[in-house]
Order: sequence, then C-alpha cells, then structure tokens
Amino acid sequence: QVQLVESGGGLVQPGGSLTLSCTASGIAFNIYHMGWYRQAPGKERELVATITSGYTTNYVDSVKGRFTISRDNAKNAVYLQMNSLKPEDTALYYCKANRFRTAYWGQGTQVTVSS
Repeated sequence: QVQLVESGGGLVQPGGSLTLSCTASGIAFNIYHMGWYRQAPGKERELVATITSGYTTNYVDSVKGRFTISRDNAKNAVYLQMNSLKPEDTALYYCKANRFRTAYWGQGTQVTVSS
C-alpha cells in the first residue's frame, strides 16, 4: 500500500518560514520524481516545485528564490523549505510521487499566511 504523508503546515505571519515534509512508503522512493503542489480556495491545483530522481529541481516563478525543494532518499522523504512567506502562499499543499504514468498523492497539509 502506497502512502504519502505530509506534515509541517500551520499558521505563520507574512515574512515567516515553514518547512513541509512528505514521507513515502510502499514505493521505491529513489526512482520516483517528487513534487509539491498547492490549491487555494476557489483555485486550480498548481505546481509549486519538483525534484527528479536525479535531483534536478524546478519551481513555479512565484516561489523562485523563496522556496527550496530537497529530498532524502535514505528517509524516503521530500521537503519544501518556504521562506519570506506571503498571504498568497496560503493553500493546501500536496506531495506527489510520479514515475512514467503512475502518480500518487498525499492528503495535504494546510499552510496559512496571515497576520
């Protein structure tokens, strides 16, 4: 059974930082590309950042320079370090694992940026 479990969300003030974690089980983690996505109320789910099995990273323009994605294959985990958070970063953040046509999603962790 494949499981992706996100953690680390919460309420933070503008300009603050959070680190999201996603731990995977039931898959050969090291061969999967991993990604973080987010969905704000009333909006479509959007890509935030991805990291390939070869550690190549990609970011949506709105988070470049503020967010960093990383992975630890020994822990079957992917992380999203988020700095200089803005109210528009408020969303439910999801972890995704994919390889070819196979994709798995976590349940999400809420990030709220508000004063």
